[in-house]
Amino acid sequence: MATLSLGAASILWAVNKSNDVSAERQLRMTERSIRAVVQELAQQQEMVAIWDDAIVELGKSPMDLTWVDANIGVWLSRTFGQDEVYILNDRNEPINAVIDATRVSNHEFERVREGIGDLVAGIRGISNSLHKDHAVAGAEAPYLITGRAVHDAHLLELLGRPAAVSVMKIVPESDAVPYPHDREFLLVGIRYLDGNFIKQISERNLIEGLRFSVVDNPKNGEISVPIRSDVGDLIGYFVWRPELPGNRLLKAVGPATALAAAIILLLLGVLVRRLKKSMSALERTVLELKASEAQAHHLAFHDVLTGLPNRALFEDRLNHAIARRQDGERIAVMMLDIDRFKHVNDTLGHPAGDSLIRDFAARLSKLVGGDDTITRLGGDEFAIVQVCTAGMEQPEALCERILAMVHEPYDIMGNQIFVGTSIGLVLAPDAGTDRSELLRKADIALYRAKTEGRNCYRIFTPEMGETVTLRRIIEEELRIALATGEGLEVAYQPQIAVGSDVIVGVEALARWRHPTRGYIPPSQFIPVAEQTGLIVQLGEWILRQACLASQRWPDVFVSVNLSPIQFRSCDFADHVISIVRECGVDPRRIELEVTESVLLDEECGTADALRTLRIAGFRIALDDFGTGYSSLGYLHRFEVDKIKIDRSFIQSLGQGTKAAAVIKAIVSLGHAMSLTVTAEGVETEIQKSFLHAAGCNEMQGYLFSKALTQEQFTRLLMHSSSKEIQCYVGGSSAFRAG
Repeated sequence: MATLSLGAASILWAVNKSNDVSAERQLRMTERSIRAVVQELAQQQEMVAIWDDAIVELGKSPMDLTWVDANIGVWLSRTFGQDEVYILNDRNEPINAVIDATRVSNHEFERVREGIGDLVAGIRGISNSLHKDHAVAGAEAPYLITGRAVHDAHLLELLGRPAAVSVMKIVPESDAVPYPHDREFLLVGIRYLDGNFIKQISERNLIEGLRFSVVDNPKNGEISVPIRSDVGDLIGYFVWRPELPGNRLLKAVGPATALAAAIILLLLGVLVRRLKKSMSALERTVLELKASEAQAHHLAFHDVLTGLPNRALFEDRLNHAIARRQDGERIAVMMLDIDRFKHVNDTLGHPAGDSLIRDFAARLSKLVGGDDTITRLGGDEFAIVQVCTAGMEQPEALCERILAMVHEPYDIMGNQIFVGTSIGLVLAPDAGTDRSELLRKADIALYRAKTEGRNCYRIFTPEMGETVTLRRIIEEELRIALATGEGLEVAYQPQIAVGSDVIVGVEALARWRHPTRGYIPPSQFIPVAEQTGLIVQLGEWILRQACLASQRWPDVFVSVNLSPIQFRSCDFADHVISIVRECGVDPRRIELEVTESVLLDEECGTADALRTLRIAGFRIALDDFGTGYSSLGYLHRFEVDKIKIDRSFIQSLGQGTKAAAVIKAIVSLGHAMSLTVTAEGVETEIQKSFLHAAGCNEMQGYLFSKALTQEQFTRLLMHSSSKEIQCYVGGSSAFRAG
């Protein structure tokens, strides 16, 4: 009897404790959301306030309002839900105004000018009473400097409403764009906390009936949290009815628990009498064995870290779902993994990674239905089985909700972590009903999601399966070709000195003529080689062939392309130097071409590798320049010798684009830094003439020659008279035919 009384008291205590914990959690989450909105507003503004293009466009007269809408004011309001966005000139006069994602009259700024005047004055460096208040209150400095960003952001009362306001100077991201120091344009962002912000934090924190009130008047069963400005002034209150899971639990299980207690009392009376007579050591042992068996059974089918079903239980439930599927029902199988999980493990350690796994699993569990199965397959990989009937949420909608959920920050060991997730989705019976095939196809769709940018979901299509099959075939046959050398070739495309039409160099290009499939373009086998690591072996083979061929051409340099994957080897530079020396070639006659993505991958020790290669005598060329993220800082840091203008700009000449201006800018930049400038993909005389006039140093393309075999290029060099060279270089039909 005492035990049951203690149990009842424990249940009531647990109910009250659950209610208190839930209310406290919602209170903390709401306060955290209020504190975070100011920081988020400043971070959003920083995406456009530090931008070369913004300085250029705002400085135009007249200003291109369409561009400003698409990239600053309307874009910030539509993308991040900012209620009002203004751009001020150096006299603090509005030149652009946006309210609720719509450009409005600049006079609308007068509504808020007085309320944010101190912030504007502070960002201009003018002392005022608000900043004195900050100093007295022990608050932060009047303005913050984060990198190039100079901004002032506060929570204050504006037009009688609580509002997060951020004022930020608009400055360039590089030193290449001049701007008026101390007379910069200002970007003003306003987010009212009593508008759509309430809906956002309600959905984010699962809060019911959240509302704003200027007075503290919570109704029966409601709680409130005060909203104060940064100087401590009370603005109002957020009021809502907290979720009380304990009450719902008590209502659901109370009657059943009371009935169970009565039955237990009756059974206990019977059992006590029987146990006294027949209880033996053997029976006690059996009970212990059963308890151990139950625990072992649970551990065998559940993940220890998250408590979710493991792979064995997942496959069993998937089999049951397939077997019990009714007409009109669909079974969705989702494979997920966490983007940037390895980065969290490497930077914060495995305990942080385990904590992230647990939080991720908890969030997933809140999103799916009770009949769905969530599984941790291992590492950062998860899977979901969802049985979809008419009227239920479709799996695509669940994928969207998962992506939105994962985007919210994680508090891990005192750090705020941002990660994403990639999802592969397959639907049965559309894609079949075999368990193994469904899992394989979901994995293929996951791979596609990861290769197409991550943080997205992809639904399996037959084309994905064909792509994977072709990729596997190419991988297997490329391994054979590398082992035997059969079918692999190196072609050489001449590079011509502008003005003299003299061949000064040649680019080595990989070719594969399969014995049964015929010519396989590099666009098919190079990506496979990079994904499988075969690019390292292939790259070394091409470098060795190019070095041997260069011994026949003492008056021209040979250019060899390097893949970013090759730089991941710690001794890559030393290995390249060793191969060239073994072939007896002077490194000064070898040019190594790298793409901009190589420069961005700091983890590979790229800077040290390129520095070692340049010291050894190799020339470094930056390929496909203008299409990636290169900047003056990268060119200075990595000290390249040449930039190659991407063929897309050359092919756009004369088509009404800005290609001509871009090419002239690249040439001017290259010459200013004493770099050789080469144009790729030259195919017409008009292109050649423009590039000559623009100042390019070298050209290559079909206008001069296609890629040649080693023997063809050797014969080309043997025609050393100017007329014959002109005939070949000029692109005559006889030569172009090979």
